[in-house]
Amino acid sequence: MQSKTIEIITCLVAGSVFAVGLAISGMTQPTKVVGFLDVTGDWDPSLALVMVGAIGVHLCAYRILPKMSKPLLSHTFRLPPDRPIDKPLITGAILFGVGWGVSGFCPGPALVSLTGGMAAAIPFVGGMLLGMVGFSIYKTTTQTSTPHAQMDA
Repeated sequence: MQSKTIEIITCLVAGSVFAVGLAISGMTQPTKVVGFLDVTGDWDPSLALVMVGAIGVHLCAYRILPKMSKPLLSHTFRLPPDRPIDKPLITGAILFGVGWGVSGFCPGPALVSLTGGMAAAIPFVGGMLLGMVGFSIYKTTTQTSTPHAQMDA
């Protein structure tokens, strides 16, 4: 089998396992997510277990990956560059948090919900796509004036 085919199959399997995990954990249910975020009201701490599980997986990977000379299914590691905490990062984090808190969706679970036929995900995914397009337009119009745009080019 060609390496590109193996890569596609691996991505499909990993994405499917992730989607099933999101559905089983309740991350695709906006009311459950908002209940988790409502720490001053009727707080639902069950999603904290999902986060602890994710941290555990990341911790294992973080310990194993530096010891590997290359990934199992690729020639090189493709890691994002180190960047400082700056205004665009903080602004994006705030927008993400507000969107998550208001809608009960974040991008992955929203896409899983949409493919599962949940109509409530449509406005969120539409807004997410508009935001991505808007950011892309903003980035291309300000490409020469910001250091991040120069690094990404």
